[in-house]
Amino acid sequence: MAEIFLFKWQRTGSKLGTQAVHRRKKKGDSILENPSIPNPFPELCCSPFASVLSASLLPKATSRKKQVIKVYSEDDTSRALEVPSDITARDVCQLLILKNHYVDDHSWTLFEQLTHTGLGRAIEDHELVMEVQSNWVMEEETKLYFRKNYAKYEFFKNPLSFFPDHMISFPSETNAALSHSGILQMFLSSSTYPEIHGYLHAKEQGKKSWKKLYFLLRRSGLYFSTKGTSKEPRHLQFFCEFSNSDMYMSLTGKKISGAPTNYGFCFKPNKSGGTRDLKQLCADDEQSRTCWMTAIRLLKYGMQLYQNYMQPYQGRSGCSPLNITPMRSISENSLVAMDFSGHRSRIIENPTEALSVAVEEGLAWRRRGCLRLNSHGSPIAMSNMAIHRSQSWFHHKISREEAQRLILQHGLVDGVFLVRDSQSNPKTFVLSLSHGLKIKHFQIVPLEDDGKLFYTLDDGHTRFTDLIQLVEFYQLNKGVLPCKLKHYCARIAL
Repeated sequence: MAEIFLFKWQRTGSKLGTQAVHRRKKKGDSILENPSIPNPFPELCCSPFASVLSASLLPKATSRKKQVIKVYSEDDTSRALEVPSDITARDVCQLLILKNHYVDDHSWTLFEQLTHTGLGRAIEDHELVMEVQSNWVMEEETKLYFRKNYAKYEFFKNPLSFFPDHMISFPSETNAALSHSGILQMFLSSSTYPEIHGYLHAKEQGKKSWKKLYFLLRRSGLYFSTKGTSKEPRHLQFFCEFSNSDMYMSLTGKKISGAPTNYGFCFKPNKSGGTRDLKQLCADDEQSRTCWMTAIRLLKYGMQLYQNYMQPYQGRSGCSPLNITPMRSISENSLVAMDFSGHRSRIIENPTEALSVAVEEGLAWRRRGCLRLNSHGSPIAMSNMAIHRSQSWFHHKISREEAQRLILQHGLVDGVFLVRDSQSNPKTFVLSLSHGLKIKHFQIVPLEDDGKLFYTLDDGHTRFTDLIQLVEFYQLNKGVLPCKLKHYCARIAL
């Protein structure tokens, strides 16, 4: 009733106020004939012409500014997003995951790529995107990419494979035989830090030549020795510190920088003037480069990286720092050999039995699905030759170098793979697989037996009716491969 009365009073007050204005215009400053109605709610409005609600009672508008960013995918499609100025890289990834209905397996990453210089880096989850863009120079064509990076936090799961014994030294008071969690605790500690050492090729400032030097990474920065492998302070010369610079990986190998190997990386000062300010380095192999870059990331961000890694697991029971069993990937959770032929389903433990069941089911499925209806309703036969082309892991007619680049972008963890056409033999295919920080290529050969076409990786000992069956088998069984197929490289679209 109070609300209805207030509404009626406001309308009446407004009407009388309008009449009073007209009367003043006609009669000057004469007094109104009808007495004014008193305001029953003086605390809500100060005059009959004012709004009923005061400004202090209305919700205040948010002061967060919004800006538009453009994000690209691997197939060069792009999407413009209006985001707050304080949005992080993880939040941008979450936004794109929701908009495109992707599965969040905690491997999605925002990637910064400098096109002209051939450099790129994975933006850390906690970094502010607008701050990253503020460091871009006008002359440089820079893009943001949305892609998967399975190696982003892999060193938290298996640090021993990232830091080989010949490249790492621990403090003298520390036992050399450290456990899995002991190594991580030392890297994340604010008081101690393992020393990374080894040879790197460094490009001299203002010159095209490269020089091989012995480098040491300590908490105070990166140094090189002016006398062989000497670690004496008088022989160590400062090379770079990381608080005001970002680390990038070379994506073009030797092409642009003229590096002696394909395993280059560099440090780019924030808001630098161009390539002349880059401090470029080059390792002899991928294991060495991965060790250096991982150690520098840990040195620069420390516990922040571990918090980024732990964020998806927050709230799970039994999760304690440095004592967590990583979640299995989605592919691992879904790929279980099952037998549904009996009254009850069962898991097939024997790989040989799993293979025979897979072949039998595959043949039965193809017999059921070999006939399809065309646009006129007539049955037509489907060829097994092209059934793999619709799969996300298949990449049609890409080169060996392009396959290696795609796998490298997705992260050099065991089991990252793709299947492609062979360039040397048009009738065969190639399985490109990451294992042990190396990319290996296996030829898939077609075989014809009794008028039927099969595919094999092991000279015909294990045969498959098509590439889908082959990939599914090696996702379940290692076979002749060094590891199971775990994560496939895909060109996602936005």
